[in-house]
Amino acid sequence: MKTELQHINFLYKTDSQREYHIPLSYQLFGKELFSAPIILVNHALTGNSNVTGEKGWWKQLIDENQVIDTNKYTILCFNIPGNGYDDFFIDEYSDFTPSDIANVFLKGLEILNIKNIYALIGGSLGGGIGWEMLSKKPDLAEIFIPIACDSKTHDWLHAQCLVQKFLLNGNDKPLQKARIHAMLCYRTPQSLNNRFQNKYNAEKQQLESEDWLNYHGESLAERFSLKSYKLMNHLLMNINANENRLEKIQARMHMISVDTDLFFPASEIRQCFEKLRENKDDVFYHEIKSVHGHDAFLMEYSQLNNIINNIL
Repeated sequence: MKTELQHINFLYKTDSQREYHIPLSYQLFGKELFSAPIILVNHALTGNSNVTGEKGWWKQLIDENQVIDTNKYTILCFNIPGNGYDDFFIDEYSDFTPSDIANVFLKGLEILNIKNIYALIGGSLGGGIGWEMLSKKPDLAEIFIPIACDSKTHDWLHAQCLVQKFLLNGNDKPLQKARIHAMLCYRTPQSLNNRFQNKYNAEKQQLESEDWLNYHGESLAERFSLKSYKLMNHLLMNINANENRLEKIQARMHMISVDTDLFFPASEIRQCFEKLRENKDDVFYHEIKSVHGHDAFLMEYSQLNNIINNIL
């Protein structure tokens, strides 16, 4: 199957009644479209549609003979419009919410003539958009696997995104500073302390942990745009799937949390699970054990693969 970037072009009116021309880009991997079960993957905040292959950001999960086997499934991933991977940017990021992105993805599926999919999988922001999609189209997927995310942004996460917003609106290296702050939310104190143990880099005259944080700030600034990061942070800040429609979701739901997650705490995901379980039989809860916090869904592949292997 051809895996290059493809585009769907259409006009879209946002929930805030702003009209945009959307060049929705996507990639397909694995089996030819309509020849095998379709798995839609919603990418995370700094991710993109390139989920597998040499530079695929989720290749430890999606590839030939991996748990999401490209020999067995058709893998589809849209780019969140404005993430910049396809050179499309959105100036007025506040015009869009995760509800809008869900609408755009659903429109993309409609144009591709995809009425139903086998599974919808998303990590972090991508999972939040998945919740929004299924609240709008409850019969879309047979299986839903939201990973390290909830159906809404709670106060703690909203507060961290607010700090990100302040940093991103600054004048001195805003993206780098925001990324450094974000890394401290993606990981845990134990994760950083265990890794660096107060080791000092004499050549750079700074702690190795400081050097690591600066590296991540500079690295993201080299490959990601400020406009895109502002949009993604805004989306993460505003996940709010309609609670009254969650019980109508027909998919078998497997909610995966990380026990040390500071962004989407496991306790909140368990609460969502327990509430849904009151009226649904086909909802399940799984928990990754890790010292690494939110980023464990991009690190603890042995656990994640084992969980998903028992679901698909």
